[in-house]
Amino acid sequence: MIFSIEPLPKKLQRKIKHYNLNKVFSKQVGLLTKNSKHPSLNVELLEPKKFGIYSFRIDRKFRALFIFRPDKKTIEIINITLHYH
Repeated sequence: MIFSIEPLPKKLQRKIKHYNLNKVFSKQVGLLTKNSKHPSLNVELLEPKKFGIYSFRIDRKFRALFIFRPDKKTIEIINITLHYH
């Protein structure tokens, strides 16, 4: 199933710009919308699993947290975090 990305909140847009992640973030989001199982994304379902929050790799340092919205066929990115912190 192909998903689209819901518009990013301004806070996340600023974070992407601040850490100079524009290019790599766009690339990874493109992969995510077409194939969420792409190996470079390393998608993981986070604990506790009942909340349905996933993460994907932006680069070695950053991950994005997201929720699938199957009813809308969208993905909502809810945060960008430092990996291993």
